[in-house]
Amino acid sequence: MFKKSDFFILLAVVVSFAVSAYLWFSGQREEGLFTALWVPSILCFGIYFKLMALMGDKK
Repeated sequence: MFKKSDFFILLAVVVSFAVSAYLWFSGQREEGLFTALWVPSILCFGIYFKLMALMGDKK
């Protein structure tokens, strides 16, 4: 069910979330918010390419 690329996308999400939390709690709130915006962007990027791969398999 999960491919290697899925794990890399999830790893990128976890890393960006961890960096965002670190920045937020270390007092760099604006940088933390900016980095927190990466999480949904990376997830959307992964979903898009997953859907494109599924559509390619059906053709």
